[in-house]
Amino acid sequence: MVNSDDNPRWRRPPNIKTDRLTLRGHRIDDYAASAAMWADPRIVRHITGKPSTAQQAWMRLLNYAGHWSLLGFGYWVVEESETERFVGEVGFADFKRGLDPSLADVPEIGWALAAEMHGRGFATEALRAAVWWGDSNFRSDRTFCIIDPENAASLRVASKCAYREVRRVDYNGKPTILFARPNRPAATTDSPCRYA
Repeated sequence: MVNSDDNPRWRRPPNIKTDRLTLRGHRIDDYAASAAMWADPRIVRHITGKPSTAQQAWMRLLNYAGHWSLLGFGYWVVEESETERFVGEVGFADFKRGLDPSLADVPEIGWALAAEMHGRGFATEALRAAVWWGDSNFRSDRTFCIIDPENAASLRVASKCAYREVRRVDYNGKPTILFARPNRPAATTDSPCRYA
């Protein structure tokens, strides 16, 4: 999955800077903002369909830390660099979804932004930063994502970041689109990203 043996530093999330954003590892004090985002029905409408409870939000935060610790990749908090305001979360995971076709050992990218941060291009900017990191660190030749066919905003973001539809699948009884993106050497990826 990730070159974690070659890059043991990735057992902790690196800080990544873009023009307007900072991607960094989660801290305990991120819980309130993350929990508020995941409790918002507008955010989960196309993801789980149900707002997260406080306990579910807490378990998600622990899951993020566990991914980095055990797999060498995971999710970042996305902050507006100038204000340090919480924007959302983006990253890679292995959720063992059991999809058909199997996506075993292929990192899945995902993102969610607080509702007040929508419409500013932050999702595309954050996703491009995560992809930039993935291009340099994953052994797999591709990454994937799944998106609800009615989530027009996420479909646009995925397309801008070179994710292309592979097939339509049924996930948890709902139609879902599976997208894949080939990994590219970081040297050929045009990105204003840098490590902070």
